[in-house]
Amino acid sequence: MAWYYLIIAGLFEMGWAIGLKYTHGFTRLWPSIFTVAAMILSFQFLSKALKTLPVGTAYAVWTGIGAVGTTILGMVLFGESRDMMRFLCILLIVGGIVGLKFLSPQ
Repeated sequence: MAWYYLIIAGLFEMGWAIGLKYTHGFTRLWPSIFTVAAMILSFQFLSKALKTLPVGTAYAVWTGIGAVGTTILGMVLFGESRDMMRFLCILLIVGGIVGLKFLSPQ
């Protein structure tokens, strides 16, 4: 279950990272509420995962999911660069996430 909690936490991290863009510095009410809710849920699911997963692995995977997902969503939602080198870097992060998953004792 810990890995599922960690994936959910990473998805909520993507949500609050993208949500920050829509809050306009927390000056817009509803985007700010949804962003803070996503932050709370992300941390809550991360803390559940940390009950059994090593902290270094869990944190790296959590931030990796957030970084990869946020980068891809930035490309889709905000027209950010789709340069081939960016995709290569995303693949490197994904490779690290997969490696940590298989090298983890859980």
